[in-house]
Amino acid sequence: MNLYSTKQRWKFALILASLVVVVISLVVSNSIIEKITERERESARQWAETIRKKGELVRLSQQIFQELREKESREANLILQAQQVISQKSDLSLNLDLEFAQKIIRSNKKIPIAYLTGGEIAQSINLDSTWTSKQMNAFISDCRAKKRSQKIEVYEGYFMEFIYGESKELIRLNRENDSLLRAFNQDLLDNKNLIPLMLLDEKTKKIEATNLSKEDFEGASIDNVLSGFSYPPMRIDFGNGIKLLYYKDNPEIKTLTWFPYIQFGLIGLLVFIAYLLFSTFRKAEQNQVWAGMAKETAHQLGTPLSSLMAWVNHLESQQVDAMMTTEMQKDLDRLSKITERFSKIGSEAKFEPQDLVITIGENLEYLRSRFSNKVKIVFDVAHEGPLIVPHNVSLMEWVVENICKNAVDAMDGIGELSLSLKRENKHIFIDISDSGKGLSKSQFKTIFEPGYSTKKRGWGLGLTLVKRIIEEYHKGKVFVLKSEINKGTVFRIILRAD
Repeated sequence: MNLYSTKQRWKFALILASLVVVVISLVVSNSIIEKITERERESARQWAETIRKKGELVRLSQQIFQELREKESREANLILQAQQVISQKSDLSLNLDLEFAQKIIRSNKKIPIAYLTGGEIAQSINLDSTWTSKQMNAFISDCRAKKRSQKIEVYEGYFMEFIYGESKELIRLNRENDSLLRAFNQDLLDNKNLIPLMLLDEKTKKIEATNLSKEDFEGASIDNVLSGFSYPPMRIDFGNGIKLLYYKDNPEIKTLTWFPYIQFGLIGLLVFIAYLLFSTFRKAEQNQVWAGMAKETAHQLGTPLSSLMAWVNHLESQQVDAMMTTEMQKDLDRLSKITERFSKIGSEAKFEPQDLVITIGENLEYLRSRFSNKVKIVFDVAHEGPLIVPHNVSLMEWVVENICKNAVDAMDGIGELSLSLKRENKHIFIDISDSGKGLSKSQFKTIFEPGYSTKKRGWGLGLTLVKRIIEEYHKGKVFVLKSEINKGTVFRIILRAD
């Protein structure tokens, strides 16, 4: 059973399930947010329509007030003309005009009128009798400021100042109109929790009211601020000019739209950090297991190895075939090296500057006699002289041996095994190629994982040890340089030369 393939399938299944959960959650969240957003926008549209209707009410009130003001102004002018008629009529044959003029003056029951001589009120109609002198003076000043005063000749050579003000009813309506306008502006300003808005005069582009903060205007022109509003402006006529009401979506809506993505991003980051931590702890535990297993293996091999050495010595003393004892001694030496290799796993290996050509060459000589005669071994050194590289001979032999054995297995014991050694600048390149079954690109990295094996009886540990020895001990690199199915594979080892 390929444990690594099973693990990969589980990883893929879990990642797929996580993605499905995330996608479903995002779809549901976005659907809910879209409904909330649409509800908010509908509320904003209804609010804007309400504001428009209030604006129409303000405009209508302004219009009625203006009409009443113009009406009273006409009545005051009519009274002024009647007074002038009375002052200028001396022909008694025209009594009819005098009576009509007096009738017009007597019919005034609401417009306050006063006649001034020397700046003091000589005669008045409809003035509040409770006014103080200060209020009287304020009334006179207001009439003059609003051009509601005119000098009339009462009789030849004698003039009086005719002034008139607004009726109590018109003043009351004016207060109501001002109150309505203030209420309208307050509705705009009290809208801080609904939608951002701004009321501008269409001609002057002056801001009449807004609930935006000062930070929104800091360092920005009015055009830049207006460009941020998502809805076309609403035109409102207040009777004193067209106003433009700009409004847009509440900023919280945009924040709410991005919230699920931010949330899943933070969750993903936490999961990734947790994965890195647990992966680090897991690797540390694996290292301890590797070291413990290797040392235990070396310890277990020590006893039968010592016994075998004693048996070889005994056979030599019995004068048996020398070739047999010699070959047995070679295998014992090999077992000693293997025991030494296992004993160094988890320990700090000693590195000595030695000739890498000799290390690999002697190892190949040993392997050549152990491989099938149908396996052709080629060793090519593209460099003159020795290649002195700091390395551990025992561990480096183990690396070459594991890769070569895998290569021979991939060729089913028939084919060509080539090793090339070259130096480029400060790096040493060791290429080991075979003419075996080859690997797919998806296997380039997975073959170095623990438990992964292309062989039915393989443990999937050989190339894992190779990677650990090269990368963790020798600080180099090992990887599949290239491979083609049914044509062969090339492994490359890169070591740094001092």
